[in-house]
Amino acid sequence: MPLPPRRSILRKLTLLNMLVSGAALTLACLAFFTYDQVTFRESLVHTLSAQAEIIGSNSVSAILFNDPQSATNTLSALKSSHSITAAGIFTLDRKPFATYTREGSDAIVNLPAIPDGQVETHRFGSAHLVLVRLIVFHGRPVGFVYIRADLSQIDERLKRYASIALGVLLISLIAALLVSYLFGRSVAQPILDLANVAAGISQNKNYSARATPGKDADEVGQLVTAFNEMLTEIQQRDVELRKAHDELEDRVTQRTRELLFANRELEAFSYSVSHDLRGPIDALNGFTYVLSKEYGDKLDKKARDLIEHIRGSGKRMMQLIDDLLNLSRVTSSQLQAEPVDLSSMAFSIAEDLRQGQPSRQVEFVISQVEKVNGDARLLRLLLDNLLRNAWKYTSAHQHATIEFGSLVENGRVIYFVRDDGAGFDPRSTDRLFQPFQRLHPTAEFPGNGIGLATAQRIVRRHGGDIWAKGEVEKGATFYFSLAAPRSRGSVAPANDAEQTAL
Repeated sequence: MPLPPRRSILRKLTLLNMLVSGAALTLACLAFFTYDQVTFRESLVHTLSAQAEIIGSNSVSAILFNDPQSATNTLSALKSSHSITAAGIFTLDRKPFATYTREGSDAIVNLPAIPDGQVETHRFGSAHLVLVRLIVFHGRPVGFVYIRADLSQIDERLKRYASIALGVLLISLIAALLVSYLFGRSVAQPILDLANVAAGISQNKNYSARATPGKDADEVGQLVTAFNEMLTEIQQRDVELRKAHDELEDRVTQRTRELLFANRELEAFSYSVSHDLRGPIDALNGFTYVLSKEYGDKLDKKARDLIEHIRGSGKRMMQLIDDLLNLSRVTSSQLQAEPVDLSSMAFSIAEDLRQGQPSRQVEFVISQVEKVNGDARLLRLLLDNLLRNAWKYTSAHQHATIEFGSLVENGRVIYFVRDDGAGFDPRSTDRLFQPFQRLHPTAEFPGNGIGLATAQRIVRRHGGDIWAKGEVEKGATFYFSLAAPRSRGSVAPANDAEQTAL
């Protein structure tokens, strides 16, 4: 596939060559023009100064003997200098003694002052150069010489130089274009061919294609040779990769069958746990209850305490079985994505917790958050674990606050459950979401360490992440994000953002 013209290195090299050549010639012409203008102006000043000195010397006697006609004759010699438009001889009191004005030129208006300690001065205007020089006789000034020259020669000179420079620039650019064309045929064209081959390989994945090396054994030829050698290695590796890919697919198929078989065994194990283990434990709990009720008055206190210990252990075993089953179902169950109102779920769970222990003084602050797209059953289990966790670890406080809400961080919605309870040591954060890992003694806060592990698996199944921050006796905050796949329509955003306090 040929490369688009705008990417052509030949065009870029041609343009670059012409720009460099044009810029170099332009800078050279500007430097030459500047130098010529400076030297021409200096030469003009020097010429006028010499003429003023000659006129002054020839006019001394005319000034001393008050002979204006003689001074006028001296000035008339300036007719041969076409650039001089006006001249004059003035007395020391700056009055005109004799003047000369070329036809069509302006008269002498004023006489510029000569700085102290100098013999002459000059001043460049927009169209004229004015020079004034003292007439000195035996070390004593006797008058002034005024000469005004036209600068039109400079403009004509500049126009001629500009025409010459423009012609040289055009010839140079044509030469640069010719050189670039010859350069492109010898250097740029092989690079373009190489780029076209590379683009074709990138599009078609045909690693058997090869670039045609140039006739010259230069750096470009070495580049083409190295490129072809690289293609050969890539082709060999591609063949090996395809072979390895086929083998990997066979292994994945085999491992998938093994995994499906293992999952079926796990489901069978879960069924066995939910039925076979529940039966004996229910019987154990029932018999201990009957033993306690029917024969409790015939047993001593130590025997009754042992029976209560047996009943408590049975209840904890049933709870552990339920938690393990929940953890297994979270991993293996299929997601049923739908719009879910997390705030409504949190409100319902809070009501259940308050009804279970109405004597506790706990304030729930539940913010109205936008609906999310996810599995309603699993998300309720997630909030239930987090809110019950906060409820449990605030039980040692007389007054407590549990909050549910959301915030936006880096364009991502993050939900949180915050409490002001027992908190935890920040150094143990990594252990929070590991099954059967507890950061507090069971006697202080009962539990088996499954709830947060279950919460983490639910969040990860929804494409999100969960983390926590806390300090000892300063409460804890659990943050989580969700990114569940959309499988049943879109999620309708909530319009209000009020908070509900229970």
